[in-house]
This record gives sequence, C-alpha cells and structure tokens, in this order.
Amino acid sequence: MPPHWNKNRLTAILGIDCPVIQGPLGGLSSQQLTAAVSNFGGLGSFAAHSMTPGAIKDVIAEIRSLTSKPFAMNLWVSMEDEGARTADENGFNRSLAPLLADLAALGTPRPTYKPYSPKRFEEQARVLLDANVPVFSFIYGIPPQEILEECRAKRIVTIGTATTPEEGVALEGAGVDAVVASGFEAGGHRGSFLRAAEDSLTGTFSLVPQIVDMVDVPVIAAGGVADARGVVAAMALGAEAVQMGTVFLACEESGASLLHRQALRGKKAGHTALTKGFTGRLARAIHNRVMEDLNRNGTEILPYPLQRELVRNLAIAAEAAGRAELVPMWAGQSANLSTCNDVMAFLTSLVKEVSEIAGPIIQWSAARREKQILK
Repeated sequence: MPPHWNKNRLTAILGIDCPVIQGPLGGLSSQQLTAAVSNFGGLGSFAAHSMTPGAIKDVIAEIRSLTSKPFAMNLWVSMEDEGARTADENGFNRSLAPLLADLAALGTPRPTYKPYSPKRFEEQARVLLDANVPVFSFIYGIPPQEILEECRAKRIVTIGTATTPEEGVALEGAGVDAVVASGFEAGGHRGSFLRAAEDSLTGTFSLVPQIVDMVDVPVIAAGGVADARGVVAAMALGAEAVQMGTVFLACEESGASLLHRQALRGKKAGHTALTKGFTGRLARAIHNRVMEDLNRNGTEILPYPLQRELVRNLAIAAEAAGRAELVPMWAGQSANLSTCNDVMAFLTSLVKEVSEIAGPIIQWSAARREKQILK
C-alpha cells in the first residue's frame, strides 16, 4: 500500500508531519512565521543572507525559543556579482539618477555613496554549523565540499535550489539531501548558478518532472504553488513536498510591510514581472511604476548587492508614505490565489483540501516513484 500523501522519504528525512515548506522570503522572513509553520508540522524557513553572523546567531536562538520542531536557515552561496568590489561613486550616481525625483518628492535626503563592505558566505555558514541547525537550505550555487561534509557529520539536512535540470543533477552530485525545483513562476530571486538567470527560465510544470527523473534524492516543487490544487499537481509530477513563498507573505506573521500584505490580500498582484532593477539580480515582483522606471533601456543597474542597498533608500521612504507604486513588492505569478491571513488556519484548510481531493492521485505518484527507486 502506498504511503498517505503527507508521508514520504522527505518528511521522514526532515522529521515533519506535513510536506509543506515555507519559502525563505528573502528579507521578509520573520521568526514568528518560521516557528508557526514548523509548529503546525511543516518546515518553516528563515532567510539570513543579508545578515551578519552575530545577527544570524540571535535569530536562531529566537526561533528555538518559539518552536522545538525542525526549521531551516537559508543562505545565498554567491553573495555578490562581478563588479561589486570595483564599483565607484560615478556608477553609484548614474544608477541613483532614476530615483532622484521620487526621493525628492518624498522629502528623503539624497543617498550618499559608501564603499562596498562584503559579507562572506563561509562566515554565515559557520554560524549555522556551530548552532547545529536542523536544516540548511541555500540558493545561488553549491557550498564548498567541506561545509557539506560537516553538515553530514552533524546530521544537518541540506537542501539546494535548482532552476534547471542540470543544476538539480549538480546538486545531487554534491551530496545534498533534497533539491528544490524552482520554476520561473516563483516570486523573488531566481537563484540560477550554472547559466545566466535569463537563460534558466523553466516553468515549474516542466522543471519538476525532469528533475524527478534525473535525480534520486527527494524533489521539492516551488513556484506558483498557492493552494491545494497546486500541491496535488506538484506531487502528481513526482515532488515529495511543495515550497510556498508568496502565499505566506500576506499572513500577519510575515515580515512583509502592511503595504505589501495589503497589495497581496487586495488581489492587486495579478501582474508580476522580472527585473534586475530592484537588487541587481533577476527577480519577480508586482509590476509597478518604479519597476517600469528601472527596466527602461539605458538605465544603469549596479551589481548585486549594491543596487539592493541603493533602492532600499526609496523603498523605506515610500513604505512610510504609503506609496505602493514606489516599493519593490516580491510576489509570484499565483499571488492572486493567496488566501492566507493566519498561518494555522491556512495550513489546516490546505491539508484538509489536499486530503479530500488528492489521496488516489498522490498515492499513485508515490507508488510510481517507489518503482523507479527500486529499479
């Protein structure tokens, strides 16, 4: 008899009851959201890539004070783009030019140039290793082999992110425990690392079954999954869990601003688009005027993370003024399917709906996967 839809290899590896992983959400993570998803029985995640090692240590301690269940800490392997260390004040001023009129209208002083101060992935990863976090997830590459070996020695589960089948194979070859297959429908950053992000735009429905057929480790479907229908579809394609990001941004527990949450709840996120203008790396967000301004031909974009820090000056002031058209608002293509106000209520309803409609389909997929493994 095939296992019930919510029990499989991945739930056993992670020690969770429900194969739903909360997407890390970039700078919009919160300890409360991470703990809430984990306390329900899923896997909460916290994105720490922009934080100092000391701040990461404090976050881990707070999450552990809120839950005794497994949770994931997420980092970016690639922390900067080419040119970040050599960018100068002239480039800063050219990239600032499209934002000056809006900054002035908001009464915000002109930002001043500051030399780039890099953060190091290895120093951030050391905090996760020393804290012995339950799960270490990452995007934008593969950590050095010695880090992955230490994770295995400490029984820290590792989850890598792939945007192409080739990246999935590379991650399995490095020894990760599971692979996130992230389709271009997903909100936020693409995470590509073998080819340019613009050349790695594979949809979730195409990407998931390809990676499932090419690797032996469990696959997690991400990108465009927002309700029970998405969960059933992903698992019918062979995924053993789903990763949901945008749907959790609208929850009270998330770290998104009120303005951002209102845009998602008010169904104002029907048009999303890809841009490098917000951070210097290709990412999906709600289409608005500031995106249009930064996507114009000839606009100079600083390398990541310099562009991110530059745009933050406008975003902070615009949020305070309630100017949604000037705020980067990360969202995936299924944002208008989002119904999550409260984490527990949403997940309870999701599990109930999936259980009602998915049993035979997901059990068939699980049985098919078991036959492939046994071959």
